[in-house]
Amino acid sequence: SVFILVRTSNHDPDWLQKFRAAVSGFPEITGVYRMSGDLDYILRARVADVKAYDRLYQRLIAKVALSDVSASFVMEEIKETTIVPVELR
Repeated sequence: SVFILVRTSNHDPDWLQKFRAAVSGFPEITGVYRMSGDLDYILRARVADVKAYDRLYQRLIAKVALSDVSASFVMEEIKETTIVPVELR
């Protein structure tokens, strides 16, 4: 997995629609999160290696203008779950 950290200087509705369409078109991208703070978006992607990430990166920046993109690769997945505890009252 790789987490793709995105900053943009454009926050208008047209750009957002284009960004949403772009990231929705990549099956490798498994999560997209709009953030508070210094980053605008974090994307989670499943890629085989750095070359596969670079291909994804090149395709992404060809579709939508981004101010800054960096990536952090997962070295070890310690925990991941989709189970959410539900309290019954």
